Amino acid sequence: MPSTTPRNILKFLKSKGFYISRQSGSHMILHHSSDNTKRVTLPVHNKNLKPGTLSSILKQAGINKKELFK
Repeated sequence: MPSTTPRNILKFLKSKGFYISRQSGSHMILHHSSDNTKRVTLPVHNKNLKPGTLSSILKQAGINKKELFK
């Protein structure tokens, strides 16, 4: 799986209807605008996300890996 930065993931999630509900330190909590039960925790660091972390974020958001890397 290609690596990507938290900034790119944040931009992608916002395009899918997520918004930042709060931030605690270096982690953002995002909720989906139409389905408030979807919650994603996004670590905001200045380095690429590890593959396991990226998989976890996509699983929380209910998004397929193929959809991200179109």
